Amino acid sequence: MSWDLVGLAVLMAAVTYPTRAIPLLAPGIERLPAPALLYLRLVGPAVLSAIAATGALVLTLPNGSRELHFGIEAVGVLLCLAIVVWRKNLLLGLVVGVGFVAVARAMGFGLLG
Repeated sequence: MSWDLVGLAVLMAAVTYPTRAIPLLAPGIERLPAPALLYLRLVGPAVLSAIAATGALVLTLPNGSRELHFGIEAVGVLLCLAIVVWRKNLLLGLVVGVGFVAVARAMGFGLLG
């Protein structure tokens, strides 16, 4: 394990905790208009999905450059999305998407597959 990763985890916690703790730290937040509450509730999932999409669709090449890549991971994301829309079940979608990518990688398909 690299100490850089520990520092990164602490930094990420320091940056993301306030947005998750707003209901605890701001008394009376329930009096905000409904659109504002919905916006605040969806900030965390939106940020996490942006990070996940970047990880699934951007490939870093050995020379350090990045390029858009539609590989097995992107197929897993689309499969997850389809399951969630169809069944209205996020857990099932995540399990199917991650399972698909794991099986595909075990069969020899990977980031470059």
